Amino acid sequence: MNLYFAPLACSMSSRIALYEAGAATRFVQVDTRAHRVADGADFYGLTMQGQVPVLETDDGEKLTENPAVLQFIADRHPESGLAPPAGSMARYRLQQWLNFVTSELHKVVFIPLLDRNAPEGAKAYAREKTARRLDTLNAHLEGREFLLERFTVADAYLVTVLNWAPFAGVDLAQWPAIHAYNERLRQRPSVARALAEEFALYKEEQARRAAA
Repeated sequence: MNLYFAPLACSMSSRIALYEAGAATRFVQVDTRAHRVADGADFYGLTMQGQVPVLETDDGEKLTENPAVLQFIADRHPESGLAPPAGSMARYRLQQWLNFVTSELHKVVFIPLLDRNAPEGAKAYAREKTARRLDTLNAHLEGREFLLERFTVADAYLVTVLNWAPFAGVDLAQWPAIHAYNERLRQRPSVARALAEEFALYKEEQARRAAA
């Protein structure tokens, strides 16, 4: 199985999930600016959207969209407990939080704030939307260790997105439950390993771009 990823992008959540599951995986780095795979291949040849993650199974199936990839990993490794059983209310709660992270945080808040080409109007709109969304998340996390009753792929996605906060000018200290959750999860072995590895790759990528 291959996971096509970009350092510190949302695909890091899939890396975390794969580490949690103990799944044998080949990680293939993608330059999302040049849309090139590490071997020089055109990433658009793999996915028309040119976005990570892309999970390629051993039988050649390709899966995109982070919530789908994460649930695929969890379902392939049910012993990991990364997702509740299909059809249960807990599974729908998982999907609820995966959708919240992907639509309300990833796309509405962080993409405009992190995109160097986004106009100021788009950034102002994102800043206007930030507080209510983080207020909602903070209220849910008060008194909770995880989004659900245990660590799931939704937590892998959320801690990945929260890692972008300093780069986006979002001070998580304004939301104590979120701040505590983020600090706690960053110490989890799978998360700490993924962060360390991808931060090193990110620095190498930035150095190559500066030298080009």
